[in-house]
Amino acid sequence: MRHQLTGNAGMYHVARELSRRGWHVMPTVRNARGADLYAASEDEARVLPIQSKALSKRNPVPLGGSLDTLRSEWWIITINANTDMPTCFVMTLAEVKDAAHRGQNEAGKVSYWLQPKHYDQLEYRDAWHRLGEP
Repeated sequence: MRHQLTGNAGMYHVARELSRRGWHVMPTVRNARGADLYAASEDEARVLPIQSKALSKRNPVPLGGSLDTLRSEWWIITINANTDMPTCFVMTLAEVKDAAHRGQNEAGKVSYWLQPKHYDQLEYRDAWHRLGEP
């Protein structure tokens, strides 16, 4: 349950930040495949699908068993999501895939992670400008 609350805290923080910047934001059904949020300009000329990943602290971001299944052009990783001072990192899907770490357990199961040193970079930190203007 705590994990779901962290996810919600991060997603709604991202929605707030996007709204403050002039985007119309709509969350999707939780745990559905694809984007967690859609951000649209007022005239709907621009619509951005966004994957939100929220963490309670600066930890690796789990990406699943295949990079081929990742979707959404924009990824926003929120750390310290349950605090009064969350921090967001704005990345493209290509950047996430390029920086992904591949792991394999003893049973041979492959999983991918985004290590903190790859997302916690100045160029991504609170870089809302990367999304462009609504």
